[in-house]
Amino acid sequence: MRLRPSTSHWGAFSAGLDENGHLQVSAHPEDPAPSPLLGNLPSALTDPTRIAAPAIRRGWLERGPGPDPKRGHEEFVEVGWDEALDLLSAELLRVRSEHGNEAIYGGSYGWASAGRFHHAQSQLHRFLNAFGGFTSSRNTYSNGTSTVVLPHIVGTATDVLRNGSSWPTIVANTELLVAFGGVPEKNVFVTPGGVTRHHTPGFLAQLADRDVEVALISPLRADLPARLDARWYPIRPATDTAFMLALAHTLVVEGLHDRRFLDRYCAGYDEFERYLLGLDDGIAKDAAWASALTDIPAADIVALARRMAARRTFITVTWSLQRIEHGEQPVWAAIALAAMLGQIGLPGGGFGHGYGSMGDSGDIGPDFRVPYLSQGINPVRQYIPVARIADMLLRPGSRYQYDGAERTYPDIRLVYWAGGNPFHHHQDLNRLRRAFARPDTVVVHEPFWTATARHADIVLPTTTALEREDFGSGRRDTHLIAMHRIAEPRAQSRDDYAIFAGLAARLGIEDRFTEGRTAWEWLEHLYDSWRQHLAGKGISVPSFPEFWETGQYRLPNTEIHRTLWADFRADPVAHRLPTPSGRIEIVSKRVASFGYDDCPGHPAWLEPVEWLGGERASRFPLLLIANQPHARLHGQLDGGAVSQAAKVAGREAVRLHPEDAGPRGINEGDVVRIFNDRGACLAGAVLTTDLRPGVVQLPTGAWFDPHGTMCVHGNPNVLTADLPSSQLSQGCTGQHVLVEIERFAGEPPGIVVNRPPVISRKRDV
Repeated sequence: MRLRPSTSHWGAFSAGLDENGHLQVSAHPEDPAPSPLLGNLPSALTDPTRIAAPAIRRGWLERGPGPDPKRGHEEFVEVGWDEALDLLSAELLRVRSEHGNEAIYGGSYGWASAGRFHHAQSQLHRFLNAFGGFTSSRNTYSNGTSTVVLPHIVGTATDVLRNGSSWPTIVANTELLVAFGGVPEKNVFVTPGGVTRHHTPGFLAQLADRDVEVALISPLRADLPARLDARWYPIRPATDTAFMLALAHTLVVEGLHDRRFLDRYCAGYDEFERYLLGLDDGIAKDAAWASALTDIPAADIVALARRMAARRTFITVTWSLQRIEHGEQPVWAAIALAAMLGQIGLPGGGFGHGYGSMGDSGDIGPDFRVPYLSQGINPVRQYIPVARIADMLLRPGSRYQYDGAERTYPDIRLVYWAGGNPFHHHQDLNRLRRAFARPDTVVVHEPFWTATARHADIVLPTTTALEREDFGSGRRDTHLIAMHRIAEPRAQSRDDYAIFAGLAARLGIEDRFTEGRTAWEWLEHLYDSWRQHLAGKGISVPSFPEFWETGQYRLPNTEIHRTLWADFRADPVAHRLPTPSGRIEIVSKRVASFGYDDCPGHPAWLEPVEWLGGERASRFPLLLIANQPHARLHGQLDGGAVSQAAKVAGREAVRLHPEDAGPRGINEGDVVRIFNDRGACLAGAVLTTDLRPGVVQLPTGAWFDPHGTMCVHGNPNVLTADLPSSQLSQGCTGQHVLVEIERFAGEPPGIVVNRPPVISRKRDV
């Protein structure tokens, strides 16, 4: 058996087929901490939900395009490739002619493959741009709130999310790590585009070896590796901002804040201090006030503030904290708190965002651009914040606020999705089902019968990364990996490029899309262009045949990044921030001018609807945290061995405290019903004391398997609210939701999402 190289979002590997045709996978030999998610790969080629042939929903095929509530409920009819592409090209022309390119939504989210050429989002956008453009989306579900608010605070999102302090700097210099949301190790195995060497687990081990003091502020103990002997503050979810404000208040009243730093490097501090002291609203944001909200003793808050002021302190906030109502506030408050400590720009001091949220945060790999496919230019200026897709589809023509501007939702007639599954990451899936019923046509490229494919009209089967050639490399990756074809394409599946090339030929834009190249010729062209560019910088790169034969190229080392904050601290005039004041804006006059009651001009405590202290909790007394899974990436390869082994009774595992399970008569391994007034789902119970009472944890990613308004497989987004973080960012709020849980009585409904939907090979049945 010959093992060939490839890579994935969760790690580089080699793979091959044994004598029985079974996929064998081996981690990259240089990876010090290979991801367990590689264990999901062997089933990818033969998963029973693989799509065998182009399929069209019967209602669309017989009645033609138009809004249809039967979408997601009807059977599919298999057709040949020529018929499928002929029908789709005609529909694209109809929509463009009758409604314009703005009526086409290109919905790819970009996670389908680590490959840089067969990157589904790039392929889709390139094709639609060649066709005249499309309505696009901005930001991400992961950190869309931070992406919008950070430029108002420090002038940039990239330098916070991508170029923060490295883990070696933190390990060598930090004395106290204050981790709001922790540093969840399960997430560090994933980086968009691939990762060859997983460094972060080793650095977390070094923190433990050095006995760095760690304060974990989270309702989940698992948000930090067990080997780190941290002080755990089991905070009431969604109250981190109140905790931070109380820490800041303590610094003020005890004279522990760095007034010189605040005067020289920050704007608006005096107004923020008035808010902390309650001089205008009569409410001092002190430790006693915060204790009532957070459930953390006031003395513990005060003691932590004193230790932070006395030691080299690094404050980190995970992305999960901004994926809630008013998610801007904990990010902004953490920056204000770090500024008050006066350590921003010092080695091992200051603040960070996303450590433990993604594998490249704090990583030490080279910051190096690798070959990629140009998407072209989109002539259509219309876009939406990515998490507002259901609003767009359900409320065309409605006005909404976004980052200080009033915008209008377009009237979308055709949704084209390639490389994504919104029925994994969007909120209130019953509402999303209603939204997907509204367009005239929904088109999906997919290797598997995901919920998104099942809610489409035209489904085109695509290859997996194991069935085509490509190359991949992620942010801060150490290698460019040749992704060899491991197996032949399954049944009639084609790669996205071949599908779009076929459509482009029918639409008269083939030359614009393909530029006369095959997929293999594109790989050679992109690599050679990149190689020539580097040669101009004095960097020698092997020829494409040499690279392909070797299977990898070690990217050149780059100098350790000097963060923006070190330069800014050295000279805030020469290295002024790209904010209106040129400084850290603890108070943003621009944000204040927008007049948003859900996002004022400085960090503030704003009571969310979905939290344990609110009125809604009287009906739904448990707060469910819908975080990222440890057994897969999002919903990818949910049928894989690692993902399936994490199930309980064949369903996603929900973790709850024995104090909550006992009064409800719930035992380990029971099938339970989790519900609120939006929907319900079934899950398998796991009892643990590693979370605070009143909190339950159900990861995202179980394939949506609706039985009425209930998901029988355990997708928490049937429960979450489709509400924006604020008018400023319109970000995702799917991290928290209030629920009730009960033991499911009787025989639970069977799971059907693990097999294909009803498919006919005949027009008349």
